[in-house]
Amino acid sequence: MTADPAQWPALRLKRNEDRRLLAGHLWVFSNEVDAAQTPLGRFAPGDIARVLAHNDRPLGLAYVNPNSLICARLLESWKAPDEAWFAERLRRALAMRERIHATAHYRLVHGESDGLPGLVVDRFGGTCVAQIGTAGMERLRAPFEAALFSVLPIERLLYKNDGSGRELEGLSSYVEWAGGEPVEAVELVEADLKFTAPLREGQKTGWFYDQAANRRAMRRYVRGGDRVLDVFSYVGAWGVNAARAGAGQVLCVDSSARALELALGNARANGLSIATRRGDAFEVLASLAAEGGQFDLVIVDPPAFAKRKKDLPKALAAYRRLNQAALELLAPGGMLVSCSCSYHVSADDLQEAIAKAARSSRRRLSILETGGQAPDHPVHPAIAETRYLKAHFCRVETAFL
Repeated sequence: MTADPAQWPALRLKRNEDRRLLAGHLWVFSNEVDAAQTPLGRFAPGDIARVLAHNDRPLGLAYVNPNSLICARLLESWKAPDEAWFAERLRRALAMRERIHATAHYRLVHGESDGLPGLVVDRFGGTCVAQIGTAGMERLRAPFEAALFSVLPIERLLYKNDGSGRELEGLSSYVEWAGGEPVEAVELVEADLKFTAPLREGQKTGWFYDQAANRRAMRRYVRGGDRVLDVFSYVGAWGVNAARAGAGQVLCVDSSARALELALGNARANGLSIATRRGDAFEVLASLAAEGGQFDLVIVDPPAFAKRKKDLPKALAAYRRLNQAALELLAPGGMLVSCSCSYHVSADDLQEAIAKAARSSRRRLSILETGGQAPDHPVHPAIAETRYLKAHFCRVETAFL
């Protein structure tokens, strides 16, 4: 392929799609392409193309995947995505994180929000964990990797490319190290706490930086001596924060024995104490209710119940069941922190699920605040999908007589 982007193959849009792309939208869907002018079949997954309006007005470079519903993702640039191109975008991303974080523990790259579609990078001091979710970014792995090691003083990089979204892009899964000695776990600092997060065997990149602001917000609702239940606790981030805030008892629930082992270790590392219970969240909640368990604060932070739009009805039913089970364990005047990381479940959808759960449980509930993802997970104003996390902080009382 010629080094001059102006000579690269073009992808022309249908006339009625021009306005959307000109308004700043960065995704091109397969049904928006003028197939008569530029059949998608001429492109291989990951090819770079010029995106043109119907009248040949240039809109920008994009990488293409003819096998995906999102067939092109704009790069917001007319420069070839080489090592220098990646380095410039990584420096911008780094400058923003260093503005808001005192330590090198944060999400460094959040996909399109940082001008790097299909790429996520979390930093744990001298270790970075990257997830590549698109064929286009997979083709650009080499210049990204070189730029990352040139911009950051890191020792090692782990590719944790095992997400389900890769299948939609026609990509296989793999987990592998690039540079440096492999490690099984990393240490990180969040607020005034230190944690250990597993990498290869852990969820996602090993840690959920997106909930950091919500965990800090939760602390102000904890009173000394409170009984706290952390459901889907993973390695105890919520529960350890509650213990630091003065909770008298903290019970972390997860299906993974290894995650609960790390949760106990994270509590001990901070001079705190928690208890754990292994099992399916719904089954454990039912067992606690049968045992007469009662808590002053319950956190439910489940994995995505709706990974695709067609999953939404079942997901909303699951959120209602989960929140109803949590409400039935809350003492009058207690707090429920209910989260969803499913983009397809809006804050209003989650609120409605909680309201239905409250009615079924004969509880009166009021939402005191709603949180979103931490600022190192910025939202791109033209891509609604980059705003995905919501957390409702609810005061729960017995119903009025």
